[in-house]
Amino acid sequence: MRLLEAVRMAFRTIRAQKLKSFFSLIGVLIGVTFLIAVVSIVQGMNQYMVERFANTLVGANTFELRQRPSITTGNITDDVWLAWRRRPRISYDDADYVRERVRTSATFAKFCEDRVAVHYRGKIARDVNLVGTEDTYFKIRSYQIATGRAFTAQEVRTAQLVVVIGQELADKLLKGIDPLDKKIVIGGLPYRVIGVVAKQGNLFGISLDKFAVMPFSAPGRRLICPINILDALIVQTNDPVQMQLAMGQAEAIMRSRRQLKPGEESNFAFQTAEGALGTWQKISRVLFLALPGLVAISLVVGGIVIMNIMLMAVSERTREIGIRKALGARRRDILAQFVVESATLSAVGAIFGIALGIGLAFVVKATTPLPAAVAPWSIAAGVLLGVSVGIAAGVYPASRASRLDPIIALRAE
Repeated sequence: MRLLEAVRMAFRTIRAQKLKSFFSLIGVLIGVTFLIAVVSIVQGMNQYMVERFANTLVGANTFELRQRPSITTGNITDDVWLAWRRRPRISYDDADYVRERVRTSATFAKFCEDRVAVHYRGKIARDVNLVGTEDTYFKIRSYQIATGRAFTAQEVRTAQLVVVIGQELADKLLKGIDPLDKKIVIGGLPYRVIGVVAKQGNLFGISLDKFAVMPFSAPGRRLICPINILDALIVQTNDPVQMQLAMGQAEAIMRSRRQLKPGEESNFAFQTAEGALGTWQKISRVLFLALPGLVAISLVVGGIVIMNIMLMAVSERTREIGIRKALGARRRDILAQFVVESATLSAVGAIFGIALGIGLAFVVKATTPLPAAVAPWSIAAGVLLGVSVGIAAGVYPASRASRLDPIIALRAE
């Protein structure tokens, strides 16, 4: 029997026995749906965490010299927290010392931040992320200025009361008016708005546009860092190799500056995008390790159901098998008919499962902050699994059908 003819016959059987066919394919459908949905969400999260989370919080080819990590992974004990808190803070002198001695080409920015309230003519925006930094910060963060300009190195040196704000803060305090040259009040002092950063969007539903950036030397630094103290020195290089070189140099410089002996633990930390991704990478590995087992359970159940349905089909169509054998059908024709029918049934379930899995992934994407990205390999895997389960489940019923004696089969009612 030709394959195409066997597939057509399988589809005729599926159409004739819709309810039975539906219950046959539901196990495969659930397994493949789960595979596609989970892989799509995990794949989307992988992209999101790399492109948005890590690069937004730290930056590409960027590391931060800090007193302690700002993003931690795993269970941090109280003793470790206390040890971190006892470390000396990063000072202006530390930052200048490292900047002067790192030999790898890099861009540096002193950095402090905290949450504050910002006022404008009776309006107030609370919980605004106030950043004190240098003019190079805008290049490191790849901020595009939608209106106005960023502050200059000269304005940083002279501690000018200027500020660049995010789009959400501009909409909240200065909606409907030109924000440039307006005076917003931070810590009781008027800061002149000289620029608005293009919209950044959100991260897990949290706005990235509710911020204000001022020179770290401006008087408002008292709101976010003690005098002569920084949260971090941000260092960006041109590529990952240079970043590793610069980070190694900065570590050696800081250990020498703080007179740490060989083998003695560093009393400072480096934060990188890879470090920020640590927890998510552990979670994604666990998900991918658990996924085959979870999918296999559904597929095994689906295969058992298909096998039972096909055994029932053999019993119900015993006379048909006898007639086909009497007309010259060979054993392999009967075997092929039932194996192809089982594989087709399972493949149809897999196709519906792929469609449903993709649909569920994008429903999650549309209704939650979680992203989704369909991996082409998961679709191919879903089809392959569906066909494989169908073939495996159909072999035994097909073998029984092919071994029927045509005379006995013709006598069946």
